[in-house]
Amino acid sequence: MLPVVSHVVDDFESIVAELTETLADTGAASVLRDSEALTKYQRDMGALEDPHLPLAVVLAESVSDVQNTLRWASTHRISVVPRGAGTGVSGAAHAIERCIVLSLELMNRIIEVRPDDEIAVVEPGVVNADLNAAVAQYGLMYAPDPASYQQSTIGGNVSTNAGGLRCAKYGVTRDSVLGLTVVMADGSIIETGKQTFKGVAGYDLTSLVIGSEGTLGIVVSATVRLRYLSKNQRAIAAIFPDIETAAQGVLEIGRARIQPAILELLDDGVMAVIDSIHGTQLQGTGGALLLALTDGFGALLEEQAIRDQLSKLGATLFEPDDPQAMKLLEMRRVSRGDEQDDVYRVGEDVAVPRSKLVDYVHELRLIAERHNVWVRTVAHAGDGNLHPTFWIDPAEGEAGLTRLERALDDSIRSALAIGGTITGEHGVGQYKLRWLGWEQSEQVRELQYKIKEVFDPQGILNPGKAI
Repeated sequence: MLPVVSHVVDDFESIVAELTETLADTGAASVLRDSEALTKYQRDMGALEDPHLPLAVVLAESVSDVQNTLRWASTHRISVVPRGAGTGVSGAAHAIERCIVLSLELMNRIIEVRPDDEIAVVEPGVVNADLNAAVAQYGLMYAPDPASYQQSTIGGNVSTNAGGLRCAKYGVTRDSVLGLTVVMADGSIIETGKQTFKGVAGYDLTSLVIGSEGTLGIVVSATVRLRYLSKNQRAIAAIFPDIETAAQGVLEIGRARIQPAILELLDDGVMAVIDSIHGTQLQGTGGALLLALTDGFGALLEEQAIRDQLSKLGATLFEPDDPQAMKLLEMRRVSRGDEQDDVYRVGEDVAVPRSKLVDYVHELRLIAERHNVWVRTVAHAGDGNLHPTFWIDPAEGEAGLTRLERALDDSIRSALAIGGTITGEHGVGQYKLRWLGWEQSEQVRELQYKIKEVFDPQGILNPGKAI
């Protein structure tokens, strides 16, 4: 295993002055050292167990800013933690001991849109929603849409291979990125991938970098594939007596060979959260809510077919054309709560084979009962990616935290036991390293360390994350 490099910085004041001077001469980047900035850029939205303030924050505005920062970091053996909007929840952007944070949020240009080729070239700081707004005029969309799409950046999406609601039909970030421009640890640049939908020349380094959480290189531009933005969209909302029956509805839709663009599952706890935020009255209507969206020229036919399948299971369906069904899809995006996860409440991100969905949602309830904790579950049910949130009363203190940790461990073990994975779309970051060895063999992990060493011989790129 590659060690987390702890660099001794004998005279950081002088070398950061060198960085500031270099960037001032060659670009427009800012180097921040004030306590307010260091605190702001200390972490992402993931659980923070080992807090550190960065030594400095670099706000890059150009490729040369990134190159010069990495050349400086390589020369002085300073760790670099890359950061987008900070909306990640796995701790991938947490500052570590003796590091600088390299923020890419100001590199937010949409460099090119080519409607006939159905691609766009963007800088890493482009916000997901802004890209979609820019390409909508051409009848196109960028399909990945994580719940944080109005804040999260394309670079951050690439870093964790983010998914989102539309992944039921259109896949995750990896399915929509054709090529990348990447600055390596020594400041050199490589171009990976292609500008065509097909291409098999050499190893697929683009897919390798996607999901690597900034441990292999810093993405400074992405060539992304665009999809058709359908004007025909039909929303379906169905109330079920319990979450297990709702999960069965997901399987029945698949068995009928219907492919909705979105298929989301929410239990009664999540329904209560939506009520508290938006003033709806879902609580008490049933034990679970299934939301679907069909699109394309067959949207109406697919909607009716889905309604038929869910009716057979005894679902209470919202009326066709009920505007509340479409509104609920947007409400679902903030359904895990209006505050970030903290020490007493941990949101999970596991994926299981869809055939095991019913069994797993039932097991989550049993795990919560066994450890005397609370759980609520929301899922990208179309592809088996679940986000259960476990929590306790803070007044329970250490005893409660011990039970919470055991419940989390059991939820991971249960997912792995049925062929699942410890993370569907949020990434490993810092937080999930504890479980990575449960999923991957020692041989596989050693191979990853060797790949990391080829890309980053000094181990300065986001050490202690992802692998």
